[in-house]
Amino acid sequence: MPEKAEVTLRFGPYESCGLVEHRRHRLQGLTVVLKADGHNVVLEEIPDWNIVELIVNGENVFHCNIKDLDFGGDGQLDPLCDEARKAVLNAY
Repeated sequence: MPEKAEVTLRFGPYESCGLVEHRRHRLQGLTVVLKADGHNVVLEEIPDWNIVELIVNGENVFHCNIKDLDFGGDGQLDPLCDEARKAVLNAY
C-alpha cells in the first residue's frame, strides 16, 4: 500500500458538443479524491479516445471510460472515484 505515491493520471480526448478535445472537467473529482489521500497526481494526455488510466510504480492499476466519471464536483459521490482510490491504495 503506497502512501503519498506518485500517480500518473493518463487521459484521452472525448467528444462533447461536436468537438473532440482533451478536457479535464471530468477528472476534477478523481484528482481531489487522490490528493486528499496525500498522493501526487500528474496529468498526462494520451491520444486514445475516452480513456482514463491510473499508473502507480509503472503499473496500470485502474482504467475506465472518461465519460463514466461525474462532471466536476469533489468525487465523494462518484463510485468510480472510490474504486480508483481503492485501486491506488492496493497497488504494490
